[in-house]
This record gives sequence, C-alpha cells and structure tokens, in this order.
Amino acid sequence: MLARVEALAGKTYRAATPEDARAFVAAAIAGKTALASNAPFLVECGIANLPGVRTGIADRDELRECCSTIDIGITSADYALADTGTLVMLSSPQEARLISLLPPAHIAVVPRERILSGLDELFTLLPNPAGQTSSMVLITGPSRTADIEQILVRGVHGPGEITVVVVERD
Repeated sequence: MLARVEALAGKTYRAATPEDARAFVAAAIAGKTALASNAPFLVECGIANLPGVRTGIADRDELRECCSTIDIGITSADYALADTGTLVMLSSPQEARLISLLPPAHIAVVPRERILSGLDELFTLLPNPAGQTSSMVLITGPSRTADIEQILVRGVHGPGEITVVVVERD
C-alpha cells in the first residue's frame, strides 16, 4: 500500500499506535491551518483535538468556506486499496469529501485493518455502494493533470500533496 502511494509522489508514514499517528500529524501541521473531518477514528487517535485543528463543522456553507482557506484537510478513509495505493472515501456526515478534495494538502489517517487487496475485495464488501452513500471517491495519489504538450501539473483538480498514515492497532 505505502509503496504504491510513494510511487505516485505521495508521502507515507506507518504509525505503530494511534498516539504515534497523532504525533506525526501534529508535526506535519505545525504552523499551518488544518481542518479534520468528523471521522470517529480521528477522535480515537486524538487528531481531532490537536491545537489548531478545526473539526465538527456540519453546515455545508461553513465547511466550503473553511476548506477554501485552510492549508491541510485531514480525514480518515473507509478503505484503502493495497494494489494501487488508492483511498476509498464514502461521503457521509462523518467524512465530508470536500475536506479531502479542496485544501492544497490532504492527510489521510487509516487503520491498518481497513486496507483491502484491491477493487475485487472492495466490491465484495460493498456490492452496491450507491445503496450506502451518494458518493464514493477513489483517491490515487496527489491530483495531477497534463496539458496538450504533456507537461505534468499537480494540484489543479484537488490536493497537490497527499500523505497517507497507516495506523497499527492492537
């Protein structure tokens, strides 16, 4: 999983514990503005109550305004796919997709047990994603696009920087 993320110019960190993940994220956001999703796993890790992290926003207009002005969006992920390094985000009140798509940088904190082998396993677990969510976003590395001259540009259609933190739990 992590090697695939790095192959796509993403950054990674393997946290031995939720506390280790919290310390890593605290260092990564130092001196920057950050917004955390309402994911219970971010609360469990202590990331949602780090100094300088906003969280708990439920109003869509307020969320949009905040996401357009912060440096880093912090989310968990419903699943991650090992074969491609892809994050699977199911839109919900706990995991607003805007937090992973609008800020210039995205940190995803994922428990190790949510890593699946690939799409086959994902669709075995979720044979009808539309029955569970209005939107399933698959994020594979930082946003990138190329123009007609094949000049690669990052961050045009989403975060130009992505960091995936995989957390081991006992």
